[in-house]
Amino acid sequence: MGSTDHLTRRTFLERAGIGALSAAVIAQPRETSAQAAVPNSSGTGPPQLTAPPRACDCHMHIYDPARFPMPPSERVAPANAAVPQYRLLQKRIGTTRVVIVTPRNYATDNRVTVDAIARLAPARGVAVVHPSITDAELKQLHAGGIRGIRFSLTDPATAVVSFDMIEPLAKRVAALGWHVQINMTADQVAKADALWNRLPSAIVFDHIAQMSGSGGVAHPAYALVRRLIDRGRTWVKLSVTYNNTKDGPPGYADAVTVGQALVTAAPERLVWGSNWPHPNETQKPDDARLFDLMARWAPEETTRRRILVDNPAALYDFGAV
Repeated sequence: MGSTDHLTRRTFLERAGIGALSAAVIAQPRETSAQAAVPNSSGTGPPQLTAPPRACDCHMHIYDPARFPMPPSERVAPANAAVPQYRLLQKRIGTTRVVIVTPRNYATDNRVTVDAIARLAPARGVAVVHPSITDAELKQLHAGGIRGIRFSLTDPATAVVSFDMIEPLAKRVAALGWHVQINMTADQVAKADALWNRLPSAIVFDHIAQMSGSGGVAHPAYALVRRLIDRGRTWVKLSVTYNNTKDGPPGYADAVTVGQALVTAAPERLVWGSNWPHPNETQKPDDARLFDLMARWAPEETTRRRILVDNPAALYDFGAV
């Protein structure tokens, strides 16, 4: 991503008129009617916000122990979280594209993700790998729709990858056009400033880089992420989890504040994710209400389309699918 990306950004900001957040541009509520309950999601009504065509959920997980057994783990995996159940969520919120992220319970076994990519097409995936993976295996994953690798390190004691794996693996996957996806606390993100500047691949920070529950725009991670975005090689996922909001439902005020700041500054480097089936949350959130946060993060319809459709198409290489 070079100078043309920054030109595109300037042009987009000028044309979209980002900056004036007015309630008048928020999508009008549509009529609500109860739908079939979606496992691992509370509520049954649809979102007030209508998803644009080809809208993409850029962060969710599939658990299918009947077809793909999981190795022993202290982490309890969600039940009823396979492809058929996720299709119910798609029907409820209106998204059609999806990015499947290998969950921690599967360690580095990415078969469940590659299988789901094929079954939920148009879809892409993010894998979890160790440095021992061969180049041939990486190419196989690419052919199966994988476009990135994830490092989930918020709890190093239960992580299946480690911090020192990030740089060597980033060098290998950069040749495939992949990114590294980072799930760390805001403190961890800020502490690793030097690493992010060295990586040759694009970087995607999960869950608003965990900033919204840790001081928001005042946290050092915010300034760091903004600098990385301005260099044209970093993306942020707008998604709310139990550990990146202290305010919580129904308003998620802290997450909304940081999301709005990012949308105003860099709408061309944001994507959205549901985080279904919310693996760390015992009380499952209402996914329709989580999707409706998009109207507060990005009141402009053109900006929402950019975040839900155009940005995922570019980041995950959807092409014409």
